[in-house]
Amino acid sequence: MTFLDRLSSPEDLRRLTDAECGVLAKEVRDYLVQTVSATGGHLGPNLGVVELTMGIHRVFESPKDTVLFDVGHQSYVHKLLTGRAAAFPTLRSRGGISGYPSRAESEHDVIENSHASVALSWADGISKAQALKGETDRHVIVVIGDGALTGGQAWEALNNIAAEAHRSERNLVIIVNDNGRSYAPTVGGFAQHLDSLRGRSDYEKFLTWGKERLEQGGAPGRAVYTALHGVKRGLKDMVASSVDSLADARSGLGMFDELGIKYLGPVDGHDLESVETALRRAKAYDQGPVIVHAITQKGHGYAPALEDEDDQFHAVGVIDPETGRAQPAKSQSWTSVFGNEIVEVARRRDDIVAITAAMLIPVGLKKFQQEFPDRVFDVGIAEQHAVASAAGLSYGGLHPVVCLYATFLGRAFDQLLMDVALHKQGVTFVLDRAGVTGPDGASHHGIWDMAMLQIVPGLRLAAPRDAARLVEEFDEAVEVEDAPTVVRFSRGSVGSDIAALRRTDDGVDVLAEAPAGLHKDVLIVSVGALADRALAVAEELASMGIGATVVDPRWVLPVPESVIAAGAEHALVAVIEDGVKIGGIGSQIRQDLRETGDRTGVVELGVPDEFLPHGTRDEILEYAGLSVPTLVQKILAILPEDVARHAALGSRRLA
Repeated sequence: MTFLDRLSSPEDLRRLTDAECGVLAKEVRDYLVQTVSATGGHLGPNLGVVELTMGIHRVFESPKDTVLFDVGHQSYVHKLLTGRAAAFPTLRSRGGISGYPSRAESEHDVIENSHASVALSWADGISKAQALKGETDRHVIVVIGDGALTGGQAWEALNNIAAEAHRSERNLVIIVNDNGRSYAPTVGGFAQHLDSLRGRSDYEKFLTWGKERLEQGGAPGRAVYTALHGVKRGLKDMVASSVDSLADARSGLGMFDELGIKYLGPVDGHDLESVETALRRAKAYDQGPVIVHAITQKGHGYAPALEDEDDQFHAVGVIDPETGRAQPAKSQSWTSVFGNEIVEVARRRDDIVAITAAMLIPVGLKKFQQEFPDRVFDVGIAEQHAVASAAGLSYGGLHPVVCLYATFLGRAFDQLLMDVALHKQGVTFVLDRAGVTGPDGASHHGIWDMAMLQIVPGLRLAAPRDAARLVEEFDEAVEVEDAPTVVRFSRGSVGSDIAALRRTDDGVDVLAEAPAGLHKDVLIVSVGALADRALAVAEELASMGIGATVVDPRWVLPVPESVIAAGAEHALVAVIEDGVKIGGIGSQIRQDLRETGDRTGVVELGVPDEFLPHGTRDEILEYAGLSVPTLVQKILAILPEDVARHAALGSRRLA
């Protein structure tokens, strides 16, 4: 039996010797590689936090002490150390372990949403609550890194934490997981001694006492304090600058001292003894919040990850655990179709620029970056800035294409509304992973964008059904120069193109019409990647004697006039969409029909108003009521009685 097999809680971890912990760290890495290579997930970041997470759970006592992860995809090791190793092979599968912290799984998990840069705000609130309740024996530990410090909200939180850094009753430990570069040499003994001295509460009390006494001496005393403080800063900077490359970008973390937040480090995040020593000092410090700066290496201990120049296996699909090679794609992905097309458009138009928020490769911009390196801007996890900056780029005479996951658009809604739409700036938004996405779960399903966006004046939104339409609609989107345009598409394989029977004057594709001999009973409005299901539903209805017309609006917002006119010709309109049905495209069509005075019924066949679980895309679509049999049942349940009667007659005639 391995040491990992024996762990049922962090208490078991605290009983291990240092030597046993060394063995455990290797077991954890091996287990991560074996399991994540079979399920897919965030492998590189978790290989980098093994010792760091072990140190947290050996020094602190979760769940009495609250441990927060920013971002949540760094929590795999935490899951293994809190009793979930046996279930870990079910990672990201339906009914299995979530790829992010989950309160339903464990009392050790707190933040579930996995949208980066929020944990410091949570930590600020939790530590304030504990202080106000007199719970001085509890700590809040927040692990922030892997890009999360590029988010503006993290700095808003730090600003507020620093403003109350003098409140010693707040036991807040902020661990900066710095994996931005390869691991640098361990800090020398003198620097460790200095950190030890600076981390002791009696040292801080002495400094506070000295400052108060010197400042009581008027201007001369304040001058002496300033000089002594300068010596302290100079000594720290001299020591820090001796630590090879850490003095480059990373020594900037010394700014926390200026904010009044105590800083310890940098420490080798892969040396458990160093990690534990720093965390124990932070725990013992009773003069306010503490920063512990840990240098880690993404993908540590796994050669294929370290050799991956793109992102050290930040996120992987199913791979060979020995070589790290991915299984070849069976078909073209939505993302790759877009990635190729934006390059083609940029070759024709030198005003096209691209913006993304720390997702350059996942949203398909790698090829664009390689060919047009000066025309792509990765702003980090800063969607608000990305969109406001895009408004400025548009005003400056360019056409920016903002590429985001659909789930992250909510972070920049205000900027889209007030900076882009209000000012009528020509900005195109490309929303990857729109609709039901699958294994990443509740916070990553892109199901809210259409409901949010339909209230934006002047905005136009396209939902392509296949690769040909994605190319076509993106090309149309970037031609609009006086309003925001949006192109949303799904995750995974794009599938085969679906040809239209004809196209209306306002650009709506008619995909199917009622068979001869059947009435125009149901107008099925297919939104985006669900066109194949819409056609299957129409076939099922036809077998029951119910005539159905299937249309793909292509541009679903605003709703094309021909869709509304066609709706008035049918007994029922059924809108199939992979967004929330409350406030979705179906709701808009219902409203538009009412404004024309038409009373045709509308059934909104969208995603229920709830947070969806994780699983495969097909599993979650079925869970959400978007399987073909369920869609047919819902349509039958709301058909007018006279339609049902003549459908029964038609069915007998067809038989």
